[in-house]
Amino acid sequence: MNTAGLDVFFLTMGAAMVLAMHAGFAFLEAGTVRKKNQVNALVRVITDFGFSTVAYFFVGFSVAYGINFYAPVSELNIIGGKTNGYEMVHFFFLLTFAAAIPAIISGGVTERIRFWPNVLATVMIVALIYPFYEGLIWGGNLGYQAWLEASFGAAFHDFAGSVVVHSMGGFLAVGAVVLLGARRGRYAKDGRVNAILPSNIPFLALGSWILCVGWFGFNVMSAGNTEGVSGLVAMNSLLAMVGGLLAALVAGKNDPGFVHNGALAGLVAICAGSDIVHPVGALVIGLVAGAGFVYGFQFVQNRLKIDDVLGVIPLHGCAGLWGGIAAGIFGLVSMGGAGGVTFLSQLVGSLTGVGIALAGGFVVYGAVRALVGIRLSEEDEHHGADLSVHNISANPEQDMANH
Repeated sequence: MNTAGLDVFFLTMGAAMVLAMHAGFAFLEAGTVRKKNQVNALVRVITDFGFSTVAYFFVGFSVAYGINFYAPVSELNIIGGKTNGYEMVHFFFLLTFAAAIPAIISGGVTERIRFWPNVLATVMIVALIYPFYEGLIWGGNLGYQAWLEASFGAAFHDFAGSVVVHSMGGFLAVGAVVLLGARRGRYAKDGRVNAILPSNIPFLALGSWILCVGWFGFNVMSAGNTEGVSGLVAMNSLLAMVGGLLAALVAGKNDPGFVHNGALAGLVAICAGSDIVHPVGALVIGLVAGAGFVYGFQFVQNRLKIDDVLGVIPLHGCAGLWGGIAAGIFGLVSMGGAGGVTFLSQLVGSLTGVGIALAGGFVVYGAVRALVGIRLSEEDEHHGADLSVHNISANPEQDMANH
């Protein structure tokens, strides 16, 4: 039986589910920022997706996998030696992962970044920085995986992108957030941390729910075809999600922002080992990730005084790093896992991704800041990015009636 058509349909549905996750990113951010920045959050997430598509189509996919689409349609349908245009829908699926990088970063830099400089940074990251590491891990480039296997007994295992996608996004955001500086009024001169409250908890919760549902396309369909799909990935994703939200509920003392993001932290952490760890291991991975997000968020905001608005550094960066390393613990046969991994390979592979992301973030956002500037003016930030950038508020009719 020829399953090529079924595989194309399977991966199309996966791509559509991950595409829907971008609505989750948008509403999570829109609910967390102040009302005067909701429109900007929504517009940046969808336009970042558009620019990411162009950057990944023309440059990024080729950097990662050595495949481009500069050929007649008759050849495109069988490119990569597969039929039914499989490689084109494979591009679509992997694009939704690549576009998650700027969507993740967006949550850290929101409320004070300039629109077009942000677009420039997005294009640079999705065309070059992200695909470089993606190619090392998933594309077999530069012999990196072969070196890990020869040195530490196994290649680096990241089934659905704890490190390749999430840690990259979270740690790329470090350079952006640090170079931007905190929102005005966030930190007082006497050291106090001033609360800046979210605008809409239901939007925040909706964003989390959309992401949670889409994540099962993100993880399960990373198999790439129907033959390789596994119910274990689905069960592990579910248990890690639940572990994350329950741990965040307790550690965050019932705070709704922590609960809804805790679920996401669990899902971030399970991506890497979702196909090899035991379900009990997945629950533990989620529990650690959920609690880690709460304490990590408080540490970054209150101790380090880094104004990472949505907490993308602990949520994606640190939880993703934990997930990459945890696959090398709970994936071991001695821990009930399927094996095929080693702790040292997972550690080195994960830290390599973190290093590339940290360096890449400072280089890209440093270059953009030097060339054109990246921060809104004090006046524009005061009025909010909605009116300053888009000339319309989230509730224009209501706002007109109030004047």
